[in-house]
Amino acid sequence: MGELDLEKARPARGRRAGGGAARRAERTAPKIEFARYIERRIPNFEILDEEGLAIIEANAETVLEEIGVSFVDNPGALERWREAGADVRGERVHLPKGLARKLCATAPSSFTQMARNPDKNVVIGGKNLVLAPVYGPPFVHDMEGGRRYATMEDFRNFVKLGYMSKWVHHSGGTLCEPTDVAVNKRHLDMLQAHMTLTDKPFMGSVTEPSRAADSVEMCKILFGAENVGPNCYMTSLININSPLTFDSVMMGALEVYAKAGQACIISPFIVGGAMAPVTVAGTLTQVLAEAMAGIAYSQLVNPGAPVVFGAFVTSIDMNSGAPTFGTPEASKILYGAGQLARRLGLPFRSGGALCGSKLPDAQAAYETTNTLQTALMGGVNFMLHACGWLEGGLVSSFEKFVLDADQLGALHSLAQGIDLTENGQAMDAIREVGPGGHYLGCAHTQGNFKTAFWRSAVFDYRPYETWIEDGGRDSMQLANTQMRKLLANYVQPEIDPGISEALSEFVAKRKAAEPDAFG
Repeated sequence: MGELDLEKARPARGRRAGGGAARRAERTAPKIEFARYIERRIPNFEILDEEGLAIIEANAETVLEEIGVSFVDNPGALERWREAGADVRGERVHLPKGLARKLCATAPSSFTQMARNPDKNVVIGGKNLVLAPVYGPPFVHDMEGGRRYATMEDFRNFVKLGYMSKWVHHSGGTLCEPTDVAVNKRHLDMLQAHMTLTDKPFMGSVTEPSRAADSVEMCKILFGAENVGPNCYMTSLININSPLTFDSVMMGALEVYAKAGQACIISPFIVGGAMAPVTVAGTLTQVLAEAMAGIAYSQLVNPGAPVVFGAFVTSIDMNSGAPTFGTPEASKILYGAGQLARRLGLPFRSGGALCGSKLPDAQAAYETTNTLQTALMGGVNFMLHACGWLEGGLVSSFEKFVLDADQLGALHSLAQGIDLTENGQAMDAIREVGPGGHYLGCAHTQGNFKTAFWRSAVFDYRPYETWIEDGGRDSMQLANTQMRKLLANYVQPEIDPGISEALSEFVAKRKAAEPDAFG
């Protein structure tokens, strides 16, 4: 594309047709672009003052000491806690004040997760924000098929969309649950898809400790056994069964990853009013107590293992019992939890494109925007569910994936703050134009118009008449078209054939080792 030309806004007068055709060809040629993870140049919003933070921290320490946390069906964990100085009564672990905070201190304040393409490595912590897709829904939705159980083909298509989406930094984990593959074997297919269909970083399986072990073994095939441990190649989502319960499945997966030097996102999963108190301060107290206990345990397993302080919190509709998203209370909890994580010196996970809507409609847009903006301002370092989440997390939506992934570009722009360089100040433009002029043709505009404004790649900015002539498509229809275009233009990133074959052999061998289980 050449310089901005005012003549282009007027009727053509003998201009060569070839130039326009060349520009159109350049615009429509398949491009696979990716943006580096966000490095904020804006301050974090801090909702709590020093007194408020001290109150919540003191209350969390009281919870850990007086009420304690349960480690269910895990005698090894109970023994670790006993040796660390905790008071273990049955399966209830009571932590003396200061013990959890002391143990958390060995966790790194930031860490690098390596990708198959080194240019796509991400640094989790500090002022950085890493964006990862939706995680966990059993259903998918698109315009053609409606709401249906997810398949492995759906899963692979989501991996491809994540790879093709410029603003998404991370391939994520369980983008949807492929119900056409046995429960005890689907993790193998999902990991193989992440390892071969994209070259962005990805997450490991946590649904059973042996599946976490499979994830580590496959990672060793992909990156080299000698490199796994010294380097972090996987994150994993370790949910706490709020209130105050750590089950043996999740803790077993944590133990596998921590021992292997792979990162764990240790995250209370809270619906306020059901799994935590209805008040913001009460919920923050429980979030801090649970997160500190889980992070401390990871450090008992392997001091220095990378971890992320997680907080997935939503409220509940007291009439229907359904979870609600994008609410003021959830935003306050996210802001406060971010402050508490930073005071511990730990990376922070929260946020996402969260909504309760059944379609990618106005409700979905409002609720999603409220959470995305809050997460950016609240200092989130790792944002799971950044695109594709629908119906309270029951559905991965293809169209919403595209709409959300597009809007993540706006977060990149906001995070850069205001450009105060000489070019950003634009004094030369103000001098050139002077009173009564316009800026369309000035040198500064022509030098900056390509990058001056963030622009959606999905929305329709055309005049009403042009929009109507082209079918009058709404945002869902536009996203469907964009989704089909991205999948049609997908080109698999190169991978060493020997590594790809070794991964296939491992998957085939593990699948043959046990019968299918769908329960």
